[in-house]
Amino acid sequence: MPQDYTTLVQEAQKVLEFNWTGEYTRPGPRLYPHQWSWDSAFTAIGYAHWDQRRAIKELTHLFDSQWKNGLLPQIVFDPHFGEYFPRVDFWHAEHSLDAPRDRKTSGIVQPPLHAAATLRLYRCLRDSGRAREFLEYAYPRLKAWHEYLYRERDPERERLVYIRHPWESGMDNSPKWDELMQRLQLRRDQIPSYHRVDTQLVAAQDRPVSTEYDRFAYLVQLFAECDYDEARIRPDCPFLVQDVLFNALLCQANRDLAEVAGILGEDPSTFEKQAQKTARAIESKFWDEEHGIYLDFDLVAGRQIHVYVAPNFVPLFAGIPDEGRAKHMIETMENTGFGLGATDYYPVPSYDGYGFGFSPVQYWRGPVWININWLLMHGLKRYGFEEHTQRLRQVIIELCQKYGFFEYFDPLTGRGHGSDFFSWMAALLIDVLMEDK
Repeated sequence: MPQDYTTLVQEAQKVLEFNWTGEYTRPGPRLYPHQWSWDSAFTAIGYAHWDQRRAIKELTHLFDSQWKNGLLPQIVFDPHFGEYFPRVDFWHAEHSLDAPRDRKTSGIVQPPLHAAATLRLYRCLRDSGRAREFLEYAYPRLKAWHEYLYRERDPERERLVYIRHPWESGMDNSPKWDELMQRLQLRRDQIPSYHRVDTQLVAAQDRPVSTEYDRFAYLVQLFAECDYDEARIRPDCPFLVQDVLFNALLCQANRDLAEVAGILGEDPSTFEKQAQKTARAIESKFWDEEHGIYLDFDLVAGRQIHVYVAPNFVPLFAGIPDEGRAKHMIETMENTGFGLGATDYYPVPSYDGYGFGFSPVQYWRGPVWININWLLMHGLKRYGFEEHTQRLRQVIIELCQKYGFFEYFDPLTGRGHGSDFFSWMAALLIDVLMEDK
């Protein structure tokens, strides 16, 4: 690691120290007081280079909150923090017999990055006896997590799983959900009562609008009324989407879990076959040759969602496209509003900068998100696009160095928005700077 980055790493470590609760790491000190699923996976990847003991505790706290059916919850609540929407009592997760009784959680999921985090941590602990011990603990929980997704979220056995809430994508108010959410023409009596806190803590212009939150809340209420029984939710849920990012990460997660199985002397073939089948399904159902990108599939309407967002290039991370398609994707990122070839703003905005309704500051509607850049950086490296790999690596470093540890960044100015002292920003910066140490 270059000497001039030592101070930057120390600053990142201070952010993680500040957000550490003793059991897990809060994503942000005010806006996000609980444990979030894929946040913890990203954070553990950073800890793996620096504090492996804490990385183990981070993932263990999440895995110990897993439902009996294998669902790995999006949020594990800290009961000491009530001022957050949706609060723990809004979810009514206890309606499900599968929900844990000793932990309070939400009833939805987030993208499956957990096998990758587990494997990264193991590699950093390779010479330690506790490495295998942790792997033996994590393996059955990861296996149950993947089994849940394919059993409950893939009714047609396509080897593509669906999400049933925008929050499950990790991209809450992405423009790709606009048309789908507009299908929900809600009467006032259909909108659950709730009180938002986020707009009191950060600029309202950065956050989803209230009409979006009405629909978010409606979906949560629907799940609770169905007792979180997937077979009951599915027929009436107006939001069922096979999401590119989610399925690409699941494909790679299967490969990672196959490697974990092999290390433990278990049979990896089930996970290898699942990875192959999911990759083939992504290729055949999601690919858009005209625009050089993969597109989500709306199961309710039975068609692709023609909205172009940066996370839909993440199949590169999983090694899914062949070389020809990968080059086509790079050309798209270079020559459109994603700006991979631009020098006058920071790539890669979360939504095409030429897209209708692009906003450089509003949540997932245009800002640069470091976790997506990190995934794309590794995808570009996988295919040998070294110049672009280094460009995204430098963007991650520069945004943090110049503007701080924010949740997301304005691609035009670099200015940070959302929560400050954001944990995965700090963790992924540590990973970028210390990976080759």
